[in-house]
Amino acid sequence: MTGLTAAVAVLGITAGLAGCGADAGSGTVTLKMVAADYGDSPANSTQKYWDELTADFEKQNPGIEVEVDVRSWSEVDAHVADLVEQGRAPDIAQIGAYADYAAQDRLYSADDLLSIAVQADFLPALSEAGELRRVQYGMPFASSTRLLFYNKELFAKAGISGAPQSWTELAADARKLKDAGVTYPFALPLGREEAPAETLMWLLSGGGGYTDNVGTYTLDSEQNIKTFDWLRDELVGEGLTGPTAPGKLDRQDAFDAFSRGEVGMLNGHPTLMQQAADQDVEYGMAPLPGVNGKAKATLGVADWMMGFKENGHKEEIGKFLDFVYEGKNVLEFSERYDILPVTSSASDAMAEDPQYRHLREFLEELPDSQLYPVGKTSWAQVSAAVKKDIGKAVASGGDPALVLQRLQNEAVAAESAE
Repeated sequence: MTGLTAAVAVLGITAGLAGCGADAGSGTVTLKMVAADYGDSPANSTQKYWDELTADFEKQNPGIEVEVDVRSWSEVDAHVADLVEQGRAPDIAQIGAYADYAAQDRLYSADDLLSIAVQADFLPALSEAGELRRVQYGMPFASSTRLLFYNKELFAKAGISGAPQSWTELAADARKLKDAGVTYPFALPLGREEAPAETLMWLLSGGGGYTDNVGTYTLDSEQNIKTFDWLRDELVGEGLTGPTAPGKLDRQDAFDAFSRGEVGMLNGHPTLMQQAADQDVEYGMAPLPGVNGKAKATLGVADWMMGFKENGHKEEIGKFLDFVYEGKNVLEFSERYDILPVTSSASDAMAEDPQYRHLREFLEELPDSQLYPVGKTSWAQVSAAVKKDIGKAVASGGDPALVLQRLQNEAVAAESAE
């Protein structure tokens, strides 16, 4: 949509303990898990979901306790990386990338952990994306695609009749919104939280991407440079992206501004629907615009569950993950956070149930969406570099070619070190 996005508490354990997944000393195994936050406020933090789920699991599985530390998407991947480097890997992590840990032989395979029924239920494309050298280590947990969201009231105020279908129309509409006094005509969140997602959406709509058809990094391709030249010159340089520099604007801050009625347009994923509705924002959705019409592909995001070997507990991790992927739990999470499910059974149920009709446009985009190159062990490093630097490409005086070339060099170096 991908990016896939968290209580300091449980992982800040003392050095005297045996490790993140240490036994409690009373015959009870305590699994430590780090997970990303899909909520937009403390009131609906994913911590509450995991607290409820683990309580149900522990009732059915005496002898296994699960402690979940939920972190924001802006820090969760780095937090897990720090724990691993310190020799304190969690038993389970639900984060944005798995391949580098799999390449280091730190992860159990899906075969090690999951029942055959659970494995078979994953959507095939997502299962394949979770493979390294044809072995699945990354278990998809949540997926989403992206659509263009627009504020209908602000559009009417600016005299705009419908969603733009091309970049030219998008820039023209953003100009009308600015002239009508809209704070953020087009919100462009290239801050650290989810810069890789916003970046890939624009690269795809410009005919490029992070890689070519055979998986070679192409960040500094001609198409990608043209895309960011256009963003710098036609949107940011024209003052159409609002008062916060794109490189400083995080995705959740942009969503919050949309929900306050301050944003005319932005690229969004399903969770924005409920957030906007809660604030009585009347919005519309449309496919992402491309250079000369609808973009040929949109971003698809899958976030990943993985089990670390460091503390053992293969059997206990497997029991818990089988529980996590039970149909009712997958649907409950998808419904609570407006996320697309990763299993065939839950996807079919959602497509057939009228209560989920608001997600159908996103479901329809999923087959033609493109995911991050998550099967590359270098992707975590490349993603971190994009988060750090891509905003500079559209800043005043920024040089997209230079920034993308630097990112390309980092990507090639990271891949050669695999």
